[in-house]
Amino acid sequence: MRASLEKLARPSGTLAMVAVDQREALRGMFAKFQDGPVSDAQLTQFKVDVARELSPYASALLVDQEFGIDAIVDQKALTGGCGLIAAADLLLGPAGGAATDTAVDHDVDPIRMKEIGAVGLKFLVLWRADESVEQRRILVDEFLSVCQSAGLPSIIEIIVKAPNSADIAFDREEQLITAAIEAATWKPDLYKAEVPFHGEGDLAAITRNAQRITDVIGGPWVVLSNGVKAESFASAVEACAKGGASGFLAGRAVWADIVGSADIPGALSKVSIPRLEKLGAIVDQYAKPWTSWK
Repeated sequence: MRASLEKLARPSGTLAMVAVDQREALRGMFAKFQDGPVSDAQLTQFKVDVARELSPYASALLVDQEFGIDAIVDQKALTGGCGLIAAADLLLGPAGGAATDTAVDHDVDPIRMKEIGAVGLKFLVLWRADESVEQRRILVDEFLSVCQSAGLPSIIEIIVKAPNSADIAFDREEQLITAAIEAATWKPDLYKAEVPFHGEGDLAAITRNAQRITDVIGGPWVVLSNGVKAESFASAVEACAKGGASGFLAGRAVWADIVGSADIPGALSKVSIPRLEKLGAIVDQYAKPWTSWK
């Protein structure tokens, strides 16, 4: 039986969620704006600022244990009924760079996460067409067991990567659908997918491919903003919602361009809050409530 997403949702049953669980990739983003090293404390303060400024406008906030969740809870930065999602993935990759692989992070205790207020757990899968379906299943089963041990909803995100072998063609748009077909067999409580066509070009084509994901996933799903320009994200969310998505769980399209600001709280208030308000109105009007899948 699918777990309830009520604590992650807006009153409409749609999902307008902010991600701030980036780790070394976020350090790399800050490094572009300063000469000295980017400290762990700087990353944590940014996440606290995002939580404090944006949580009144988001139905949920996704954050990691390594740099943010405890500080956010300790400082009571989450307000407005915003649900807390804990990242349960270990992101493997270079310092200051994007993840190249993932694993279940056993330092993230699901029982403790629930005790401090988490109402969901998230796991990232980097999906390649030429890698083992069985190995992905084993990895996902491990994550699902972690969720079940604490009675928390499972959120599985897939980012489709080019195959390791140059002999295998990388048709991103078709592989987004293939990945969703595979994800459907895992039965996550919520699926998180990339926007078709990176949110560019024909919006009707984006809606058609979003509908294909809806047709195969068998449950509620949302889009992330990786690879989508901030100025295109609202129209991309609308197009995907018209194709059956229940909303979004996004970070960079909401706050990336305020990284490096001299006044981050002020920039979040001026730039990111209006974006979230607009996105919330879009999902309320067009997205498929998660309860439609019950």
